Amino acid sequence: MKAVLEPAALHGTLSAIASKSDVHRLLISAALSDAPVMVELGDTAPSEDMKATADALHALGASVVFQNGSFLVQPCSVVPDRPVLDCGESGSTLRFLLPVAAALAEAPSFTGHGRLPERPVKELLDAMAEHGVSSTDDHLPLTLSGTLTPGTYRLPGNISSQYITGLLLALPLLPEDSVIALTSPLQSASYVDVTRHALSRFGIVSEPYTEGCGGYRVPGGQQYRSPGRIRADGDWSNAAFFLAAGALTSHPDGVTVTGLDPESPQGDKKITELLQLLDTNGDRTIDLTDIPDLLPILAVVAATADGVTTFTGGERLRIKESDRLTAVCTLLRSLGARAEETPDGLRVTGTAGAPLPGGTVDAFRDHRIVMAAAVASLRTSGPVTIEGAEAVSKSYPSFFDDFNRLGGTAHVI
Repeated sequence: MKAVLEPAALHGTLSAIASKSDVHRLLISAALSDAPVMVELGDTAPSEDMKATADALHALGASVVFQNGSFLVQPCSVVPDRPVLDCGESGSTLRFLLPVAAALAEAPSFTGHGRLPERPVKELLDAMAEHGVSSTDDHLPLTLSGTLTPGTYRLPGNISSQYITGLLLALPLLPEDSVIALTSPLQSASYVDVTRHALSRFGIVSEPYTEGCGGYRVPGGQQYRSPGRIRADGDWSNAAFFLAAGALTSHPDGVTVTGLDPESPQGDKKITELLQLLDTNGDRTIDLTDIPDLLPILAVVAATADGVTTFTGGERLRIKESDRLTAVCTLLRSLGARAEETPDGLRVTGTAGAPLPGGTVDAFRDHRIVMAAAVASLRTSGPVTIEGAEAVSKSYPSFFDDFNRLGGTAHVI
């Protein structure tokens, strides 16, 4: 699918979509609960990643049906032997459910598509191997054997916070207490905060583990308790694109995004602070360690800001849906911006307000590249064409509808 966007000035008010990160966690918690749960998304259409988690939970014996703006989840009652969990292109689905399936099912298998078979899970599988679970491979497709046992799980904190989330979801189901002991400092800590917040809404507790590089103590023998109905938080990560659009638009009314909690544990709420930083004159450095998903849109804003913006701490972006450092650098250059890639980030030289020429962008099968390119069209003198724009459905299927509702001119072909 191709999207062609003419320069435009967005303005108006938009309601934030439900947080994909939160929905993953709520769906899994609901499937592990003692009674049905209604997970409310409001006006949000389920993304491809949400559907992947719903389908994988169905393979584990849950019923997950979307109707009238909510997922109705009937918990796993009888877990099938040798279930096959298709994770689509969702890294969260895979990494969250590897430990959960190992705790519940006999010989579960995992498959996936796109770049997911290339994305790392070895460190998580190695930790699980020390606790009763072996795997036929260290990448997809794979089959697990054995049953997860309690104990001390040692994991690096700088590869993927999703490993820690998977264990925080699974370890409460085991009969005895466990510890997640980090062997390096935790990055993207806010995503673990999102996990612990979601779990607390189902009565599941954990506490910080303070030895070494830290981690978490997880009591065993816990029971997920259904809250009946639960509302997913608004998504700061995807709202960031429209908040940035408000910063870039020439319309005096700007863009307002409602439905966002300023007290949310989501780290990407930092977007408001960083947009203010990019509105100042001179050079600046932005550390991506805890906010890696903000790079694409921040880089677009930096491309027309004053001065040089240096992004650091983004090594893990090379193992996202794309090599996101290369993809963002290519995006900017394709539109006529000045950008160079570094080992752990980017260096972007802004135009001090002058528009970019525009051009054709390869989406690299990455939803965040699509949305960043679309927002970039607000500061171009010519059209922006996005090849592979269908990737946006991974997290925000209605993105172009919302973009046009605010006055955009996205023509999807």
